Amino acid sequence: MTEHLTVDGGTIAYEVTGSGPLIVLAHGMGDSRDAYRAVIPSLVAAGYRVAAVDLRGCGESSTVWADWSRTAIAGDLLAVIRHLGGPAVLVGHSISGGAATIAAAREPSLVTAVVELAPFTRKQSVHLGDLRVKRFRKGMLRLLGAGVLGSVPLWRAYLDVAYPGVKPADWNERLDRVDSLLREPGRMKALQGMGRTAPTDAGAQLGNVRCPVLVVMGTLDPDWTDPHAEGSAIIGDLPSGLGRLEMIEGAGHYPHDQFPGQVVSLMLSFLGSDAARA
Repeated sequence: MTEHLTVDGGTIAYEVTGSGPLIVLAHGMGDSRDAYRAVIPSLVAAGYRVAAVDLRGCGESSTVWADWSRTAIAGDLLAVIRHLGGPAVLVGHSISGGAATIAAAREPSLVTAVVELAPFTRKQSVHLGDLRVKRFRKGMLRLLGAGVLGSVPLWRAYLDVAYPGVKPADWNERLDRVDSLLREPGRMKALQGMGRTAPTDAGAQLGNVRCPVLVVMGTLDPDWTDPHAEGSAIIGDLPSGLGRLEMIEGAGHYPHDQFPGQVVSLMLSFLGSDAARA
């Protein structure tokens, strides 16, 4: 059942399932909490209370906001954690990976561990040579086109590249759901607003994180020419010993939707480690 939390600037929609220690799931831009539909049952079965959040402007959250930055999203996520009586493990995908970094650095008492899935958490730069990598070129052109033109068909085309090879069993329904949401008033503007933000605010906070961090990257993620190098750089910018990088072979930008079983297994192993329990 959808619940709504009023925060400064609008309302954030979320849904809570299960009981036990709290895990908060935050999706990427142009999406909704539906992105985690395949991992929530397994996390609940493992004994967690799982709150899946619609980011500002997305899903069932309100659409009119003055700020689309990772810092603003981090504030929303912290508000949800407080409201649900945290602390929590915070899981963020793509733009929300950066937001989770900021939330953990700002409120260490509220965030016990962070899981970043294909995160944009560092300053990005594109070089001419990067365009020689076919999957990166295809993804980037569709991503830029969707953002600049506000095109839902181009976003669907990007998703086809972002899910290389393996598609979820409900792939057509997944695309139709994303398509339908983005055609609602204000939803595409939210995608465009997030797309115009830079992850420099998240990168500046990596050194201030005090909890353990798991970064999960797909080997075929089209958003980077070298996903392993990006993940390693995030780990390198964290305080020594806090970060752990895991690669999922064949995954693109949505490892949690392509390979939910592997992602849940990595999360549970991480959360059961001595570092995370501490």
